[in-house]
Amino acid sequence: MDIALLLALGLLAQSLGLSLGVSVQKRPSILFPWQRAAAPGRVRRAWVIPPISVSENHKRLPYPLVQIKSDKQPLGSVIYSIQGPGVDEEPQGVFSIDKFTGKVFLNAMLDREKTDRFRLRAFALDLGGATLEEPTDLEIVVVDQNDNRPVFRQEAFTGRVLEGAVPGTYVTRAEATDADDPETDNAALRYSILEQGSPQLFSIDEHTGDIRTVQVGLDREVVAVYNLTLQAADMSGDGLTATASAIITLEDINDNAPGFTGDEFFMEVTEAVSGVDVGRLEVEDRDLPGSPNWAARFTILEGDPDGHFAIRTDPRTNEGVLSVLKPLDYEHCEQYDLTVEVQNEAPLQAAAPRAERGQARVHVQVQDVNEAPVFQENPLRTSLPEGALPGTPVASFSAQDPDTQQLQRLSYSKDYDPEDWLQVDRATGWVQTQRVLSPASPFLKDGWYRAIILAFDNASPPRTATGTLSIEILEVNDHAPELSPPSGSVCSKPDQGSGLLLGATDEDLPPHGAPFHFQLSPLVPELTQNWSISQINVSHARLRLRHQVQEGLHRLSLLLRDSGQPPQQREQPLNVTVCRCGQDGACLPGAAARRAGGAGVSLGALVIVLASVILLLLLALPVALVTRSRQQSGDKGLLHGLHDDLRDNILNYDEQGGGEEDQDAYDINQLRHPTELAALRAPLGRPPLRRDAPFSRVRPQPPRMLPTSPADIADFINDGLEVADSDPSVPPYDTALIYDYEGDGSVAGTLSSILSSLGDEDQDYSCLRDWGPRFARLADLYGPP
Repeated sequence: MDIALLLALGLLAQSLGLSLGVSVQKRPSILFPWQRAAAPGRVRRAWVIPPISVSENHKRLPYPLVQIKSDKQPLGSVIYSIQGPGVDEEPQGVFSIDKFTGKVFLNAMLDREKTDRFRLRAFALDLGGATLEEPTDLEIVVVDQNDNRPVFRQEAFTGRVLEGAVPGTYVTRAEATDADDPETDNAALRYSILEQGSPQLFSIDEHTGDIRTVQVGLDREVVAVYNLTLQAADMSGDGLTATASAIITLEDINDNAPGFTGDEFFMEVTEAVSGVDVGRLEVEDRDLPGSPNWAARFTILEGDPDGHFAIRTDPRTNEGVLSVLKPLDYEHCEQYDLTVEVQNEAPLQAAAPRAERGQARVHVQVQDVNEAPVFQENPLRTSLPEGALPGTPVASFSAQDPDTQQLQRLSYSKDYDPEDWLQVDRATGWVQTQRVLSPASPFLKDGWYRAIILAFDNASPPRTATGTLSIEILEVNDHAPELSPPSGSVCSKPDQGSGLLLGATDEDLPPHGAPFHFQLSPLVPELTQNWSISQINVSHARLRLRHQVQEGLHRLSLLLRDSGQPPQQREQPLNVTVCRCGQDGACLPGAAARRAGGAGVSLGALVIVLASVILLLLLALPVALVTRSRQQSGDKGLLHGLHDDLRDNILNYDEQGGGEEDQDAYDINQLRHPTELAALRAPLGRPPLRRDAPFSRVRPQPPRMLPTSPADIADFINDGLEVADSDPSVPPYDTALIYDYEGDGSVAGTLSSILSSLGDEDQDYSCLRDWGPRFARLADLYGPP
């Protein structure tokens, strides 16, 4: 048997990282191990083929690698084939062989980072398929090229160093990787610091990436954190580069750092519990027990992303007590592997060494127990309209059993239903009404009804879950708004006053109440001729006159409508008193009687008022008779010759007021006892002013002395009349304002002195002599001498 492998490796091809196959003839005893020697005996030697090297990313394809020949048959009588990864195994089609010549070709670009070598098997068969040679191995090695940048293991490296650390103190290590061949310069990395500020306090080992201090003067109170920009470059620093950052934090120091007594701790805890202690983590610290330099502080670095655990420090033993904050779920996670770190509360001293066991692994095994069902939505909120009929569906209040590895059945029941209003399906948790709920139920709080539903499994012992069902009873618009107030007054002139403010109330709750809509009744269209309504806000409107109307009581009809769905409306009466108003927009005192007369008074109230008035009159009559008799006897001493009191005669026969309801008429006591009246009026404050008074001001009146002789009576009366006419706080004694309107066309002249002069020189009192002896005496007093 004779086989030749042509492995011509040119120097130029070797410099390019390629391997060219060339036929090379050597002694058959060496190159053809399957050929039997002529010497006596059969010796079988292994056929060793050196690896064939080819560069990755080679683009000239197909590229010949090697040629295999067998001397068992003439050329063209041997069938060659290869098998293995890259041929008939993934990745397929990378290599191929000419079955007649034995030449092996590269058909696709190689990537050393994916596959750095291929091991193939070569076969030689005759044309009939019989094996001519034993299969031999063919190894193809992929030569690396620098086609990958360095990559840091993390974007930011963190390091801590004690303040005051001596130069050369290790801080942290920056590590980077390169996917290229580590045996070549393509993966030879060099580290450097691009930027760290001034002064230069840190250095990095270009081979290992260790960051260390290079100068003294690290002071945490001056600079607590240093940010360094790092670089890693391949080709021993001359190739491709990558950057990362290093965050170095300075720590306050004490002279001993705490450390765990072991590298690992093992604990167990049952699921579905919280607030329990799992185990203790023992630490060692040679500092003074009980001091801040000895007190340990524990931190969970990894393994607890959801915050299920917490570690507190036992102040007596300085141990870390691991506890459960949130209930654990065995079905979710059977074991937690925590990375725990321990530090002192106080900083280390300058020369203190770093603790060897500042971190430990804590393994917490979760034990499975029967858990209570869980309502997916708790509390569950839903709504129903008020007056819902029995059998009305409310909600499906179902729960789930978290014990998925156990086959259990859930059941439902009521725990709290004070009105016994609801019915719960025991198997499904479906809730419906079983009677009508009264709107006046004391268990309705702000329109909400609360019930409690229980869900329990059939385990032994069973576990129960409590769910709260809150049902909002939706308000139904079943009340129309009511007018408030039902009566009022407005000025007779549209430009006076602010109109009548109208409001409305509604027994329904929002949104079936305000905003309210005010409207003059469409059934009485003539109302819009004299009246108008303008909306002020959601609950009030203003009624105004369009033009002046007759004074007195006017009965209107308004249409009020709420904003419910559907809206409710109601026709309601409104009693409006139209009165004369002053400049301030308020009804004048003379118009009070009309307002009071126009107001509706019930028959019972009127009977009570009349009976009270009659009783008061009967009680006051004897007192009045006695008082009058005393006044008559006392006044006779003032006017000698007069058998009747002049002032009493005027009071009894000629005073004409506005009737029983006129409370604003002039008081005759102004003439009788002015000093006493002034004393009584003094503390009442400033009286209202009359418009017809001069300058609308009260002139100060000097104290008046009672007449001591008949000759002074005339002056006393004249002064009193002048005071009454000029007093702006009350109408004049004979003013026409206090009389009711009695029509036109009277043949009698006016008795008013409003348009007359304040003096008496233009008054003719001679006509009083025609009225009888009493008035003749009065004419003598007032008339010309």
